[in-house]
Amino acid sequence: MRSLVWCALAVIMMSASPTRAAEPIEIFDAHLHYNWEPKPHFQVGEVLALFRKNRVTGILATSRPNTGTHALVDAKPEGLWIVPFIRPYRVRADIQTWFGDPLTLELVHEEFKRGYYRGIGEFHISGRAADTEVVKKVVDFAVANDLYLHAHADEEAVEILMRHNPRAQIVWAHTGFGLSTDRVAALLSKYPKLWGELSYRSGIVDSSGKLTGEWRALFEKFPDRFLIGSDTWISERWASYGDIIASYRAWLDQLPPKVAAQIANGNAKALFAAK
Repeated sequence: MRSLVWCALAVIMMSASPTRAAEPIEIFDAHLHYNWEPKPHFQVGEVLALFRKNRVTGILATSRPNTGTHALVDAKPEGLWIVPFIRPYRVRADIQTWFGDPLTLELVHEEFKRGYYRGIGEFHISGRAADTEVVKKVVDFAVANDLYLHAHADEEAVEILMRHNPRAQIVWAHTGFGLSTDRVAALLSKYPKLWGELSYRSGIVDSSGKLTGEWRALFEKFPDRFLIGSDTWISERWASYGDIIASYRAWLDQLPPKVAAQIANGNAKALFAAK
């Protein structure tokens, strides 16, 4: 009898206890820089702690120079999937010259020997600057080695990159910034191997934080074509990392759960999983 009483009490206590809050949606950060030029203010342990705190379970890792990416990979952090990309920059000034500099190819080829890279970028390119022999060779090298390109590019440059090699696979950093959703949709329809990454992308939510109708429609039409990222290009972005990730979760929560999960992490898993 006594054991039955204790069982009954246990059931009552369990039913009276508050329901455990749902765990926040898992995030793959598809635009991350751990730059070592200038010297980082945030150490490896600090950035890994930020990922754990914010339930970021995967990152597309790049750095300037690539030393920062090496450090993240070498740390072998438990519970964090690192997808390394080769950045074609040694110093920030290379942003303005890499596309015409033959040394870019040497850097890419040398880094690739490490054997763990899945892509090249993020690199900056605008308009006709994409139409150079160096850029074409980078695109062809990526295609030949099944690498993705992470391109901070305007619409014209995206078209040129695809023209260099129709088999190119491009993660489009910032998805055109303020480009209309109609043009984004047209490019996604035209190029099946183009994915939009949404850091710094304007117009997704209104002034009250509500997901706009045009972006909701775009996400629901192309649920497998979008990724999210923090773009930690300066220390201030690391300092506000939690807020950046929270802002994504705020509008992801407004989407159907399946679509939200694809954008939050599923699309990255589909793209970068080992083949």
